[in-house]
Amino acid sequence: MPRHLLSIEELSKEELLEHLINAAKFVEISERDIKKVPALRGKTVINLFLEPSTRTRASFEIAGKRLSGDVINISASSSSTVKGETLLDTARTLEAMSPDILVVRHKESGAAHFLATRLRHTSVVNAGDGLHEHPSQALLDCLSLMQRFQKGPEGICGLKIAIIGDVSHSRVARSNIWAHKLLGNHINLVGPPTFIPPDFAAFGGKDVSVFYNLEEGVAGADVVMCLRLQLERQEQNFVPSLQEYSNEYIVTEDLLRRVAPKAVIMHPGPVNRGTEVESVLIDGPRSLMREQVRNGVAVRMAILFGLAAGSRQIGEE
Repeated sequence: MPRHLLSIEELSKEELLEHLINAAKFVEISERDIKKVPALRGKTVINLFLEPSTRTRASFEIAGKRLSGDVINISASSSSTVKGETLLDTARTLEAMSPDILVVRHKESGAAHFLATRLRHTSVVNAGDGLHEHPSQALLDCLSLMQRFQKGPEGICGLKIAIIGDVSHSRVARSNIWAHKLLGNHINLVGPPTFIPPDFAAFGGKDVSVFYNLEEGVAGADVVMCLRLQLERQEQNFVPSLQEYSNEYIVTEDLLRRVAPKAVIMHPGPVNRGTEVESVLIDGPRSLMREQVRNGVAVRMAILFGLAAGSRQIGEE
């Protein structure tokens, strides 16, 4: 049976740490002059992205190619789903061509799991499904923290993580909550009540707290993760206006200097400068945003290698 990566929730702490250790080994490959190893020679990866993406899609493509795999990209506009074909029929059609891995992004929560239980010979990677999860994003976020704190995976345990913004609609937030719970970190969810329903505290148990005041939620944080304010949802009036949201919840250097002086700043991208986070923070020494993008390639190389190559080591023919 093929193996899959569908969510962080399904992982044990040991499995999470193994993913991070393996991903760290792939960082060096992208720093070489010749950024290529033959690890997936003869393997085929299909990226089926039925939602828009820049970072995730590009990094999965680069990851597959740096491992010498054959990579095929299919977007919503170029797939037969626009002609009325179902997701399952599309996936089964692709499976008939004998790919090794299907990387899926879809607007519906549970889409990746749905395919994984119905495809018999193809590994499925969840590249983001609706409001559910985005597991590779949480892995690259944790890898970026490992590098910043210059410690192994166990060294990023026991931290205080503040996640700010539209938590309710964020698959990135959900995957990070699961990851940091496994690591033994405490998570503060910060934002207006319309973005953080009260049941999120129950969902996280003792490891998760909800704050509607920015300064209180960020105080003492080691890591401040801002989420994208999803502009496409603003017609649903979750906040009165972007300006009013920014007045209450924009993260600034002044705020961090006062209440979280040692905090680093993260964002999954794309970022709305001046709305979610101050530009000086994005480009400043606290920021891990470029590292997050760079580590996205290493994490996705490790995921593809682990699923397609089994127990083989990097560089083995």
